[in-house]
Formats: sequence, structure tokens, C-alpha cells
Amino acid sequence: MKSILSKIGKYVFNIIMIMFSITCIFPVIWILYSSLKTKDEFMLDIISLPARPRLDNYYHAFVEGKMYTYFISSIFNSFTTVFLVILIAFCIGYVLSRYRFKGRNFIYTLFIAGMLIPVYALIVPLFVQFKVLGLYDRFFTLVIPYIAIRLPLAIFLFESFIKTVPVELDEAAYMDGASTFFTMSRIILPVCKPVLSTILILAFLDTWNEFPFALVLVTKEIYRTIPVGLTNFYGQYTTDYTTLMAAMVLSILPVIIVYLLFNKKIIQGMTAGAVKG
Repeated sequence: MKSILSKIGKYVFNIIMIMFSITCIFPVIWILYSSLKTKDEFMLDIISLPARPRLDNYYHAFVEGKMYTYFISSIFNSFTTVFLVILIAFCIGYVLSRYRFKGRNFIYTLFIAGMLIPVYALIVPLFVQFKVLGLYDRFFTLVIPYIAIRLPLAIFLFESFIKTVPVELDEAAYMDGASTFFTMSRIILPVCKPVLSTILILAFLDTWNEFPFALVLVTKEIYRTIPVGLTNFYGQYTTDYTTLMAAMVLSILPVIIVYLLFNKKIIQGMTAGAVKG
């Protein structure tokens, strides 16, 4: 009797999970095939498949909608943020995990406390500060808050992971005459690949999809990112839905590519360092 109930429970659970997966996947599929329809086809029936797939919407979105400008800005912000977050967080995480000094616990707690702050509550203070300091509406404006927001979690992950790496590796390198920089870059960093991949994915996704800071801190079109650029396809009285769908497909392609390249490492990196040896 128990085995029958167990099997029924598994079937019910699987059915619920399949239905939930469909609700998550269908919107993406709908956006994809809707981007291949004409405006008339979309307005007549938003669910039906296109009679003949057309790529005109992608041309209009990329060229006439100036998506190429938003792509350049988003790529610059995302790659710069990811590189600097990994570089700074790794150095800080290494120092905090390998050295004991006065104020170490306070510094670590300060960084961890940064994970608890609701970052979007800082938009107005940052706007005022950037205006006063002359940092408002420049090509590097968004990189500064993006790095600050992503650093606490990255430092936490690096510090927790490096703690699990035997300190004997560092000592053996020092005995062979290796410098601290050589030890960090050639010995410890390669060992940190799982957590590095996790930080790369999380930092890239968060930066690529970020909207409020990009909306408030930059106004020049050349500095606008893709999430802000997508709002240009909305009008006061009408919206070009098929071109908007094409722009949305273009915006999610880099995210899918990055995730597919590093998805095998993300769970391993998130759980790395969770158990102390």
C-alpha cells in the first residue's frame, strides 16, 4: 500500500513540475515565434504561429531601433563589471582567508553586511552624489555601482572557497621561491574555477538585466543599456509588439549563451566552501 501511494505521489509531483516548467518555457517560445510574425498577424491572433517566418523585425529592432547602441553599452558594462568584480573579490577573499590581522573580522562583517542592504534604496542618494562629483551620465557611470553591488557576494564566495584549499599549497610555493602574486594567480585561482564560474554568471546576469540604476544614472542614448532601450519600443498610444519581441530575443541571447557555457559549474560553485574541513 505504501509503495502504491509513493508511486502515485511521484507521478503527481512530476505532473506538477512538468506543468510548472511549461509555464516557464512557453513565454520564451511565444516571444520567439511572435518575433517572426507581421504586425497584422500578431494583432489578429497573438497565440497562433506565423504563416511565414519573417526576419524583418530583427532588422528594424537592431538598426532602426538602435539596439546595436544598447548592445555596445551593455557589453561594456557587463564585461567590465565581471572582470573587476572577479579581480577585486578574489584578492580580498584571498587576504581575508589566508591572513589574520587586527580588524579582519570587522572588514569581513562590513562586506557581508553589504549583502543585506536593499540596493535600490540607494538610487536617490547615489544620483545626488554622482551629480555633485561629476560622475553622472558618463560611459563609466554604471560600472561603479554595479561593482559595489556585486562585490559582497563575490567576496563571501571566494573567501569561503579559499578556506577549503589547503594552506600547504601556499607554503610549498613560498618554499620554491614563488611570489604572492604567482601563488595567487597560478596556484590558487585555477583551483577556484567552480566558484569563479558562479560569480561570473551571477554578476553577468545581474548586470545585463539591471534596469533602475541604468534608467536613473544615465540619460544619453549612447550610454543606455538594453533593458532601458527596450522601453523605446513602447509608445503612448501604440506599441510595435513584433519589433519589441525581436528586440527581446536579441537581448536574451547573450544571457543564454553565457549560462550554457558555465551552467555545469554554478551549483558546484554555490555549494563550494559550505562545509569546512
